[in-house]
Amino acid sequence: MSLTLEEKKAVVAEVSEKISGAQVAVLAEYRGLSVAQMTELRREAQKSDVYVRVVKNTLARRVVDGTDFECLTEHLVGPLAFAMSPDPVAAAKVLSGFAKDNDQLNITAGAMLGALMTVDEIKALAKLPSREELLAKLLGTMQAPIQKFVQTLNEVPSGFVRILAAVRDSKEAA
Repeated sequence: MSLTLEEKKAVVAEVSEKISGAQVAVLAEYRGLSVAQMTELRREAQKSDVYVRVVKNTLARRVVDGTDFECLTEHLVGPLAFAMSPDPVAAAKVLSGFAKDNDQLNITAGAMLGALMTVDEIKALAKLPSREELLAKLLGTMQAPIQKFVQTLNEVPSGFVRILAAVRDSKEAA
């Protein structure tokens, strides 16, 4: 069943809104996947704040026209799932992880900040730690010197108290 003009405009508006806040977009051919598998992919994507949508290629061309993702236009061929995310690593992680378990899903291309990415670059991007992991590591690194400083400051009074306790114990013994 074909979409009406109003439905097409609504799809283009919805996907355009999502892509305007995205830093990365990844295209994957989904030929051979069942409806249940596509539903599973969408659930995994939703957990990682990744927007996955199957869009007709003509509508997808309208969506990417005039955006940083215009370089994807020549790759909009065949049945494609369009994944985009504000986190540059999330979309690549979700699609790469799903493609490992499902051979029918083939990542074809991607774009980040106006640059076209190959499949190998997308897989390399998927291996990077997520934003939350990087922030946790940064926080741990920033916190370590302060923690050591506090331990050092705490050692002076602790040492003094241990010396007093030793003197008290020696006087009691004498």
